[in-house]
Amino acid sequence: MQIPFFQVDAFSVEVFGGNPAVVCILDHWLDRDVLQNIAGENNLSETAFLVPISPGNYDLKWFTPTLEIDLCGHATLASAFILFKYYDLKRSILRFKTASGDLSVVREGELLCMDFPARSPVQIKPPEILAEALGFEASQVLAARDLLAVFEEENMIQNMTPDFAKIKEIKDHFAIIVTAPGKNADFVSRFFAPNAGVNEDPVTGSAHCTLVPYWAKRLHKNKLHAFQLSSRKGELFCEYLGDRVKISGYATLFAKGNIYI
Repeated sequence: MQIPFFQVDAFSVEVFGGNPAVVCILDHWLDRDVLQNIAGENNLSETAFLVPISPGNYDLKWFTPTLEIDLCGHATLASAFILFKYYDLKRSILRFKTASGDLSVVREGELLCMDFPARSPVQIKPPEILAEALGFEASQVLAARDLLAVFEEENMIQNMTPDFAKIKEIKDHFAIIVTAPGKNADFVSRFFAPNAGVNEDPVTGSAHCTLVPYWAKRLHKNKLHAFQLSSRKGELFCEYLGDRVKISGYATLFAKGNIYI
């Protein structure tokens, strides 16, 4: 069997930036173990698998190297980029059926705009090990799917050297988002998910389902500009829409070919 394979750098205008994701186009769903083995072989933070339903409509699943997840932004952006470029050249909107409900991506020139669910965080008591795991004491800790640790200076986010073994001891949340006001953007962030097989994800669209509601309410503005400060860095353009968020970015192709199984 041959599976069309694309590797895309999402949330970047050039290769070697943003977050790399693999996109695989299937005729039909394969066994879950096969999908997981492909994702493990790719060994990127996410592999996206697509099965066509009808013109412009697709089933979409996402896998880390170790597990299937419920929502991924950068691999959705990468998927839409490939579909618009090679499969749905004349369409301006794509729709996806996923574990997180119906999602859509609209093409506005080269900018791809994703419509995702908002995951507004609520304040919680921080896990006792959190400050030790991150190396800094957060000014505020909230949670939705992910734990959100808020700091007051961008440099704290940039210079953070987390202890991933200690982060793995925090079991109640999928991942940890750290964030602060930005010097050249409304906010900055990083994302740590060692329990999902990804110590640090370079640019995390799904994290912004939580970041955007938080910062929109704190800054009293609905349109937000963000950077994720991993070593690869990524830029996101966001909008808070109440129960939905708009997360937009650019993408670029790194490689294409076939997987043989």
